[in-house]
Amino acid sequence: MPGLIRGVARTAVVAGTATAVSNRVSRRQAGRWAAQGESAQQAPPAPVYAAPPPPPPAPPAPAADVDAQLAQLAQLGALRDQGVLSDAEFELQKFRILSGQ
Repeated sequence: MPGLIRGVARTAVVAGTATAVSNRVSRRQAGRWAAQGESAQQAPPAPVYAAPPPPPPAPPAPAADVDAQLAQLAQLGALRDQGVLSDAEFELQKFRILSGQ
């Protein structure tokens, strides 16, 4: 029984010391944060930087691509005339070809 009481007493002392140290650290940290908050309010505002310039426009498509696009559009027109494609499907595919998608 005396060993049990000694163990419980030791645990109580350790726990009490840990709680006291933890509270002291918390108070000290809160004081530091408050001091930083006051100094941050007194500091001049951070500089505002301008946005970077927009990227340059894409170069024009080479002539070979234009010929390929015209051939694809001719095929699409033929498919529409044959009734394989509806007008909506034709317009969608034409948009994809012309936009390069």
